[in-house]
Amino acid sequence: MTLDPDTLEASASRYETVQPLATVEAEHREMLPETFASGEYGWRDLEWVVQWYFRRFLGAYPNATRRRVEGVFGENDYEDVHHALSRAVEAETTERKLDVLCELIGIGCSLASAYLQYLEPGRYLVMSPAEWAVLEAAGELAEPYPADPNVSGYDRYLETCRNIATRGATDLWTVYRALWLEWYEGLGGPDPRTLE
Repeated sequence: MTLDPDTLEASASRYETVQPLATVEAEHREMLPETFASGEYGWRDLEWVVQWYFRRFLGAYPNATRRRVEGVFGENDYEDVHHALSRAVEAETTERKLDVLCELIGIGCSLASAYLQYLEPGRYLVMSPAEWAVLEAAGELAEPYPADPNVSGYDRYLETCRNIATRGATDLWTVYRALWLEWYEGLGGPDPRTLE
């Protein structure tokens, strides 16, 4: 498997026909950056990102795991999440953005990266075992997904995705759509083992 410009474009162009959440993703990519930056949002906007992180895998994440994480996230006070997100918006470095989001109950580096994607979609990309597995299979990353994802792992992942976007003269969202489709179709699709 290679992630050359033709593969990126072909895979990304088919994404909408395969991913049933494509339309709502596009809507939230338009809406959430400004909404989060303004501070004018409700619990449903905050919760949507957590739900999206798992549901985009179309059932591949075990239901019990998904529900547990969504439930744990729900233990956060709205004010605490609002404060963390405001600090993430204001933070100047990726490390600081991730750190303040990871202070929340139930949020690790991977889930925090989903918030970054919807805070600044032109700059950040969500990270999970699925996207990482495609990059590893394509020889773009040498090591498997970390057992305990952290900032340095995210930096390595993000730099790789940005390099792929630069080589392909495209954007990070195109890279994401191509990675997701390659995972879904090329690596066996919704198999929970690819997400462990």
